[in-house]
Amino acid sequence: MSNLRLIVAITGASGVIYGKKLLEFLKEKNVEVHLIISDVARKIIEHELKEPAQNLEKLATNSYSPKDLLAPISSGSFKTEGMIIIPCSMKTLAGIACGYTDNLILRAADVTLKEGRKLVLVPRETPLNAIHLENMLKLAKQGVFIVPAMPAYYFNPQKIEDLVNYIVGKVLDLLGIEHNLYKKWE
Repeated sequence: MSNLRLIVAITGASGVIYGKKLLEFLKEKNVEVHLIISDVARKIIEHELKEPAQNLEKLATNSYSPKDLLAPISSGSFKTEGMIIIPCSMKTLAGIACGYTDNLILRAADVTLKEGRKLVLVPRETPLNAIHLENMLKLAKQGVFIVPAMPAYYFNPQKIEDLVNYIVGKVLDLLGIEHNLYKKWE
């Protein structure tokens, strides 16, 4: 097991393939992952990936219900290197921006912020309205990394997996985790 400990959440937005790829990579690197999958994300996983959410939970060290506000990750004394919400619904993003912590995903994100740890959000929505943008700006001013699922094309992607790898690679870059998921700009 590596000495990295991360919280990963998958929320109810299209693009759950990004979360799956991140979990696969972190498992391969023996990173300790504490996973939360929202109820809506479970339905989207079945629809988009054609597999049960339990398959993704098997990629994590620990998995929690979003209703479990007594989970260890709800406390600042549970040390992590940070948290990634991938994909991040606009509902979740708004909850974090407003300090609304009625579930474990929002509570863990709030704890990550208050403890000064890295928080990375991968919103997957388009088009964005002014409220979405204002919430993102509010969080960016607090040091949250906003990584919209907007892949680059300079590396000439050949398949969807290349585009997914690019976004997951950008998340890993922010966490200082080495990877070869996409070709860097030369």
